[in-house]
Amino acid sequence: MIYEVRTYTLRPGTVAEFEERFAKRKPLREKHSPLAACFSSELGGLNKFVHVWVYKDSTERTRIREESRKGGQWPPQSGVRPIKQENKLLIPAAFSPLQ
Repeated sequence: MIYEVRTYTLRPGTVAEFEERFAKRKPLREKHSPLAACFSSELGGLNKFVHVWVYKDSTERTRIREESRKGGQWPPQSGVRPIKQENKLLIPAAFSPLQ
């Protein structure tokens, strides 16, 4: 299993619009793989939106990302452009319940 963590830094005042448009498209994306987590920041680094997807392996991730982009359904076209985007691929430790 691998987890992809995507963190967007957005302009102040745009997080709610980004969340709304993400929520509308989320069911289309979840047809391809499950959403493990989704949240925004209220403390610390502000104006952050994070979503986490789970995959069996990197090959499945590549396949699903290609499938989800067909037809322009994903990523959501929010009109809100992130200032910064960070992606991380995480592999749970052998003792983790996320295995």
